[in-house]
Amino acid sequence: MSNALSTRVDVAIRGIRVDAPVTRQAGAGPSDDAHVMFGGEQAAIPQNPNSPYLVKNGRLLLDGADMGLDVVPVTRPKFYDLSTADGVSYEQIARLHGANVLATTVVQTCIRYGETDRCRFCAIEASLRSGSTIAVKTPAMIAEVALAAYELDGIQQMVMTTGTSNGKDRGAKHLARCVKAVRAVLPDLPIQVQCEPPGDLQTITDLYEAGARSIGIHVESMDDDVRAKWMPGKSSVSLDEYRAAWREAVRVFGHNQVSTYLLVGMGEDPDEMVAGAQELIDMGVYPFVVPFRPLKGTLATDVDHVPAPNRLVLEDISRRVGASLVAAGMHGADQQAGCAACGACSILKTAGA
Repeated sequence: MSNALSTRVDVAIRGIRVDAPVTRQAGAGPSDDAHVMFGGEQAAIPQNPNSPYLVKNGRLLLDGADMGLDVVPVTRPKFYDLSTADGVSYEQIARLHGANVLATTVVQTCIRYGETDRCRFCAIEASLRSGSTIAVKTPAMIAEVALAAYELDGIQQMVMTTGTSNGKDRGAKHLARCVKAVRAVLPDLPIQVQCEPPGDLQTITDLYEAGARSIGIHVESMDDDVRAKWMPGKSSVSLDEYRAAWREAVRVFGHNQVSTYLLVGMGEDPDEMVAGAQELIDMGVYPFVVPFRPLKGTLATDVDHVPAPNRLVLEDISRRVGASLVAAGMHGADQQAGCAACGACSILKTAGA
C-alpha cells in the first residue's frame, strides 16, 4: 500500500496528462479534474499538461517508466446526449462523477459568493457564468436526468449539493424536494445531500425522511483562524453550530453516514488537523481529507496565488487520519452515498479508509 499511496498523493498534487472524456471545470468543489479508474478505484485527478505523469494505453507512466498501475479514463455517459423537452441539456442539470456517481448542485448561486464573503477555494458561480449549468434545477428536472442516467449508464448513487440561500434552512428545503422527486422514480437509489448546518435542526430529519441516506455538512477546517481567512462568510456559522448539526445528523442518519470535508493546504497545522479529524471520528463523522487544488476562477488561485499543498504533508495527514478511521471501523465504502463512498477526490481510500 505504501508505494501506491505515495504515487496517489503525487498525482493528486502534480496531476496527469490524459485524454479524459469525463472532466469537471469550475464549480463548488475540486474541479479541472479528469475522472479515471486509478488502480481499479475511482479517482478525480487534476489535468496538467506539464505533469511528468502520462497515461498511455491504460497505464501510468512517470517520465516514460511504467509505474505498474492501470489508469483508465471513465467513458462519456450516454445521458449527456439528451435534453429536456424545453431544450436544457441533461449535462447542464447533473454530471457524472467517477464511474457511477451522479452529482448535481441544485442551486448554483450562493449568498456567500460576494467579494468579501466568498470562500476563497470556491468557484460555484463560475460554471454558471460559463453556461455549463443553470441556476436552479427543479425537482422534476433532476428526477428526469437521474432516471436516464440510471437506465442508460447504470449510476449507483447520487450526490446533491447546493449553494447557501438566505432562508433559515440555508437551502436544505429545496434539497429535500429534489431528493423526494428522485426517490419517487428510483426508490432504491442511495442519495447523499450536502449543505451548511440548517438553522432548524429538524430540517436534518426532513432530509432523511425525503429519502437521503447520507449527509455531508462541510466545514473544510476546524481552525477558526483558517476559517476566517479562507471562508469569511461561512465562518460566521460557528464550530459549535457545526458540532450540533453533526451530532444531530449522526443521530438521524447513523454512525458513519455523516461526513465533512477537511482541506489540506490552507495553512492549518498538520497535528491540529489530525486532532480535529479525530474529534470528528469520535462523533461518528467521516473526515473526508482532500488536498486544496489551485482552481481558475477562485480567489485563492487568481488573487492569492496559493500553490498546491506539500505532498509530504498531504501524505502524512492522509496516513494518520486513514489509520484513525480504520481503527474506528469507519470506511468510506460503508457510506451509502456521497463523497466518502466514492472516494475519488481523496487519498483516504488508498490508505485503507
